Amino acid sequence: MKNKYLYRYSTILLILIGFVSCKKSTVPQVTDSFLDYTIPEVPVTSNYTVGAFYYAPTVFNANITQKPAASIAAGGSGPYYYNGGSGATGGIPVLGFQSGTPPVQVFAPSIWDAHVANAATAGIDYFIFSVRSPTLDNGNYKVDSSVVVNFMKAANSSKMNFALSYNMSTGTLGISNTLALDSSIVATKLLGFYNDFKRLSYWMAQANYQKVNGKYLIIINNAQDLNAKNCPALYAQLRTNLSALGFNLYIVGMQNHWSPPERYYYRFQNCTDAMYEANMSDENGNNDRAYEFAQYCDQNWAYWKTTVESWGQEFIPDVQAAYNYQITNTASTAISTPRTTDGSYYRTFTNVAKRNASKSRLIFVDSFNDFQHDTQIEPTQSYGTTYLDITRQEFKIN
Repeated sequence: MKNKYLYRYSTILLILIGFVSCKKSTVPQVTDSFLDYTIPEVPVTSNYTVGAFYYAPTVFNANITQKPAASIAAGGSGPYYYNGGSGATGGIPVLGFQSGTPPVQVFAPSIWDAHVANAATAGIDYFIFSVRSPTLDNGNYKVDSSVVVNFMKAANSSKMNFALSYNMSTGTLGISNTLALDSSIVATKLLGFYNDFKRLSYWMAQANYQKVNGKYLIIINNAQDLNAKNCPALYAQLRTNLSALGFNLYIVGMQNHWSPPERYYYRFQNCTDAMYEANMSDENGNNDRAYEFAQYCDQNWAYWKTTVESWGQEFIPDVQAAYNYQITNTASTAISTPRTTDGSYYRTFTNVAKRNASKSRLIFVDSFNDFQHDTQIEPTQSYGTTYLDITRQEFKIN
């Protein structure tokens, strides 16, 4: 009888041990996650071609704490000010107004000279200037083009290339998914769209306009919103129009961030030469993306690269030095990405970019000077040339 109970207890004990052992082996561990890896340093075996988004001068928000080095060197007290502006106290105002309606803000020549020199230090190959529709939004186009005009006036501007990003507004183009437009309106808007690029070809004719593989680079902002019945036909006509003027285009289409490339495949396939995702450091309030940003972005971009290249296009990584939601909205509870003293976030991000760049080795930096969101790499009093140095070290053969 004793042996009988001993057998029963032994059997139960073995079952419990087996159950506990089995349960332990199935408990998720950190090492089980496909995100459990470190972004490696990717050596630069040949130079990457780096374009930096250059933002039009704006009045500094009171929440911006950074003080641009170029402003201080020009005699300013820190922020960029306008002549006659409310903050123009102490030192020499480093911004002025160009006559016109509306008046156009422009940098003083010394600031432009400093910015071109900064870009050379960073190994930036070209600035990217945003322009709105010259045909359908001419007033704002004058504001945008004045930035390019004043860049060209810089003493050393010939040493820096530039490209244009067509800032597409669906409202300006009259595009709507819900409002039916008659054929005459559609034809007028479409003609205006084509004429925009004919007018932009003036800038493409400049000696320092950026080319990719011998073709003229043009970026279309928010290209996912370019609603058309037949996008490939629209892009084919656009290329034909510019080719007749002597400009073979390399078109880069922007899609909104943290979205799959297939979502708008019918607006990119057989349309653009390359694609990129907008500012990934803006995580849309998703905390997982904020806490494991490098790995999330790396996985996203790896998928993008595979998909876009299967369409016969290239993928262009777009990196940021930081991102701050609270500068423009102090009440925002979104998690900002503060810049670090050593620039570690940015350095890791540049390596994510190198892991996912396509064969032409194109990289975008957003931005050179967007202080409103703290994405800038422009030198300031607090961090000096740290971000210029990282850009050069990570994308150029040193």
